[in-house]
Amino acid sequence: MSLVPIRWVSQQECASREEDTAGTPPDASADVTHDVTSDVTQPAVKLALLDQRLLPGETREVLLEDARGVATAITDMVVRGAPAIGIAAAYGVALEAFVINREGGDWQSRLASACDVLAASRPTAVNLFWALDRMRKVIAAHATRSQAPYEALLKEAVRIHEQDLDDNLRMAEFGAQVIAASLAQGETRCEVMTHCNTGALATGGHGTALGVIRTAYAQGILGRVHVNETRPWWQGSRLTAWELVQEKIPARLAVEGAASLIMQQGAQTPEGVRWLIVGADRIAANGDTANKIGTFSLAVQARAHGIKVMVVAPLATFDGTLASGADIPIETRGADELREAGGRQIAPQDIDVFNPVFDVTPHEYIDAIVTEHGVVESPDSDSVGALLGRAMRR
Repeated sequence: MSLVPIRWVSQQECASREEDTAGTPPDASADVTHDVTSDVTQPAVKLALLDQRLLPGETREVLLEDARGVATAITDMVVRGAPAIGIAAAYGVALEAFVINREGGDWQSRLASACDVLAASRPTAVNLFWALDRMRKVIAAHATRSQAPYEALLKEAVRIHEQDLDDNLRMAEFGAQVIAASLAQGETRCEVMTHCNTGALATGGHGTALGVIRTAYAQGILGRVHVNETRPWWQGSRLTAWELVQEKIPARLAVEGAASLIMQQGAQTPEGVRWLIVGADRIAANGDTANKIGTFSLAVQARAHGIKVMVVAPLATFDGTLASGADIPIETRGADELREAGGRQIAPQDIDVFNPVFDVTPHEYIDAIVTEHGVVESPDSDSVGALLGRAMRR
């Protein structure tokens, strides 16, 4: 990946950019390859998000100056993917602390309000709330300070970002091991199908489900990736296909309606589709998994064709307070996302629209959940509870 979807911009860089790009719109950027951990000790004034709505046709950064701007960017899908949303929100809190210290005022109430605004940006992605809880703990630990703990908050945001990348790499190794172990005698590799985007664009780097795919391909056990379009935001065709092309990993794009045909054909041929590999936005205590709309139907189709289902997600995606997927809130979005495409009306304005962002795949349809702490096979309340318990003791 040559592009960094989330990065912190120092005052020094901002000043340099202003000198070099006089007359250029403030959200345009020709250079988006800086390490997010650079200049951590320098006071920073902006958060740069790669605008994923414009990919693959255009690469442009949006520069944000406060928590409300970050929250709007999350809601508007400038940044998306549960881990990336959490990372962006953490930086948003640090950004707000910088602004507060410049302007003065009651920093504790303003930071509390900023956290609330960020929490309301996307209701289903539990990584968002996990990241904000970590930032709130930093705030509480510095409650007696006269100023907002900007430096401490920035360091915690960077830790969240770096931890996500480390977790991605561990999950990728675990997931590749699961794929290798599942190959039948005489098989050396297989094909997989994936849905939505779960790569470096959706995380702190490398990816969750797409990270497993990257590593499996590097190990020579994966021959080709089948990518679903993922309507109505086309994350599969715009983002996943783009990432795979960048990595030169063999891939084929298809409409979701072709999934059963692809699975049927793959089940009948050597080295055909053997796994459906997806990410997650929230996982309940029993293993029920909320992910991009269409995942449940794909899991049902996979079961019908003898294809296994792998969910790849860090521990931060688990919500042990929810007994099952029935308790997971499902976000819905505006009707125009279905009535329009490319600025052109494609459905009657008066038609009623149902536009859920996620669905919930029952744990019975999932063969393995891969985390940074190991793999849960045939997940249920007991096996998920055991995993969470082991992780807590580490």
